[in-house]
Amino acid sequence: MEKKKIYIINGSNRKNVNTDSMCKSFMEGAKDAECETEIIHLYNVDFKGCYSCFTCKLKNGKNYGKCSYKDGLEPILNKISKGDGIVFATPIYFADISGTMKMFVERLLFPYVRYDKNYTSIAPKKLKTAVIYTMNVDKKTFEETYVGKNGLGPIGFFEKWISHIFDTPKRICAFNTYQFSDYNKYFSEVWDKDDKLKYKNEIFPKELEKAYEAGKNMFI
Repeated sequence: MEKKKIYIINGSNRKNVNTDSMCKSFMEGAKDAECETEIIHLYNVDFKGCYSCFTCKLKNGKNYGKCSYKDGLEPILNKISKGDGIVFATPIYFADISGTMKMFVERLLFPYVRYDKNYTSIAPKKLKTAVIYTMNVDKKTFEETYVGKNGLGPIGFFEKWISHIFDTPKRICAFNTYQFSDYNKYFSEVWDKDDKLKYKNEIFPKELEKAYEAGKNMFI
């Protein structure tokens, strides 16, 4: 049986820190489930957001249903269209996904939205999906404000479109993240550095384990 292929899209520029660590744990779980995996670091790709050229909506056009702009993202979008699963991993900035992830989502999802009354998905495959979020806030703030009641917050809206185009995403979160290597060097009086360190040492490993399990069970 051919192995399932999962693309993990990392929307953070920091290596070996929170989001990147969650991506790697997810990847290890997927590998243990005999899946092929690839982490794509968006900050290493030379691309921009949607150019609003509408070539993807042109009737009988050769690029109908896919982004036609040729830059560093083009080969990545082509690979993803042939994959089996996709993971959107992003730090939370101003209660939303990172700007780099936003540009990627515009280029990936918009061409798959048909302009009929139901905004029908014309994606070539209904990919299995997951979302990884890392953030400074607690779970209650995230769920009540960022996801929002009835999914009307910015994160809720993001996940609704993923569900509409592909599959309903599995959500994996890391809360109360440890941002600085040395809190004494930065002005951050709103945070208790000892509480942050305790969370990092005691809770973050459990969040990494949840990412591992999510990767292992992606197709179950």
